Amino acid sequence: MSRAEEAAVPPLDSRAFRNACGAFGTGVTVVTTRVGEVEHGMTANAFMSISLEPPLVAVSIGEKARMLGHIRSARRFAVSILRQGAQDVALHFAGRPNNDLDLRFRDLAGLPVICGSAAAFAATVTQEVPAGDHVVFFGRVERMAHEASERPLMFHAGRFGCLYEFDAPAGIPAEFAEHSLW
Repeated sequence: MSRAEEAAVPPLDSRAFRNACGAFGTGVTVVTTRVGEVEHGMTANAFMSISLEPPLVAVSIGEKARMLGHIRSARRFAVSILRQGAQDVALHFAGRPNNDLDLRFRDLAGLPVICGSAAAFAATVTQEVPAGDHVVFFGRVERMAHEASERPLMFHAGRFGCLYEFDAPAGIPAEFAEHSLW
């Protein structure tokens, strides 16, 4: 596409872009850190594994989020992958505090993680990359915990959901279906 053609393309509407991105179903996480003796957390679905060797994960934090300064200060963060049914925890850390919530943390390598999560990772920041109106933090995983029996909380099109089991299509070997279907 030429520069003239690029200039003629209308800018994307940010709300429409957000809605289109919402078509991608994701897990729901709470990103936490500790600064001094104070624990901080926020709900995020912008989390991903980056590398197996070394073990790296990444989180994307908005420039206006208070969590940005906390992670920059601590240089460490944890990610709790919420389990199915933990919508109240997700909403609590998404700016809808619930004082009646029985919220419990446990320590993972000196960082707070949500008790009962499907998985949790404690990481040290290795790189910080500006990305539009967000900052992506890459972290080397120091410790992790995984509860294989817990199913993850999902998010799609602005709504919470869950995974369901179904039978593998005919002709797919059981060992492949076992690993490819959640």
